[in-house]
Amino acid sequence: NPYILATLLFGLGLGTTITFASSHWLLAWMGLEINTLAIIPLMAQHHHPRAVEATTKYFLTQATAAAMLLFASTTNAWLTGQWDIQQMSHPFPLTLITLALALKIGLAPMHTWLPEVLQGLDLTTGLVLSTWQKLAPFALLLQIQNVNPTILVTLGLASTLVGGWGGLNQTQLRKVLAYSSIAHLGWMILILQYSPSLTLLALLTYFVMTFSTFLVFKLNKSTSINALAISWTKAPILTSLTPLVLLSLGGLPPLTGFMPKWLILQELAKQDLAPLATLAALSALLSLYFYLRISYAMTLTMSPNSLTGVTPWRFSSPQLTLPLAIATTATISLL
Repeated sequence: NPYILATLLFGLGLGTTITFASSHWLLAWMGLEINTLAIIPLMAQHHHPRAVEATTKYFLTQATAAAMLLFASTTNAWLTGQWDIQQMSHPFPLTLITLALALKIGLAPMHTWLPEVLQGLDLTTGLVLSTWQKLAPFALLLQIQNVNPTILVTLGLASTLVGGWGGLNQTQLRKVLAYSSIAHLGWMILILQYSPSLTLLALLTYFVMTFSTFLVFKLNKSTSINALAISWTKAPILTSLTPLVLLSLGGLPPLTGFMPKWLILQELAKQDLAPLATLAALSALLSLYFYLRISYAMTLTMSPNSLTGVTPWRFSSPQLTLPLAIATTATISLL
């Protein structure tokens, strides 16, 4: 029903906006909760056992994270007597809130729900989950000061490594995209302490690149690496551009994805964290391997000569192709 859909999307936007606008922990928690409750029906709208399972998993993790957040903020109010997000001073609630937000966005080692949930959803809802749902927790992470840097660096480094190693083992595209998301989030968290503007830049470029990747897979109607082999016959022009999009996700120059990685490594080196920068750069190679694997499956191997080879190809829907064109162009040439 379009009215219900509109209401849910409005609720999704409202929850995020409330969290953005809040300076009080209770209000921020309320925004996160509205956001979660609005996306639950959207995730379960295809009444398939797999979708319902993914929705349940998502609901349980988000409810746990929200409960942790509420507990931490009440503890903070009890210890320091104030609810302001900016004025956090006590280390215990600070750590707890950081971990709760890490669970909300799926940072390692609290990442295990993300591939499972994303695998059960269709690509559109998966895209919303990978982009929009990350905004509100990030707004809170950017606002809390004086977190112990060791925690953030550990979370960030663990995420880049887990995102690389986890993705190597997958044949399902949505799981690969989930691990890719974990790895990118790791980069953002690494730099959060030293340069919040770079975190936002990395988030923005990640959104653009993920948008085009999801739309490409949606246009091809492919959910596993095997299904990519025949995408050449479905949309030749798009298929020849896709490796560039994937390499941009991997962070190769001269593509857009190189920019945030370059600036983050530079900033880490400025902060005398050369070993950390080296480890992060090496972990990016792991991700690059599975992006290359998808590129191979899509364009660099001979596609099987099945019946689809003789079907005339055309773009299916104009409402898909325009955002796809914009996102792909931005992913390839914004450097």
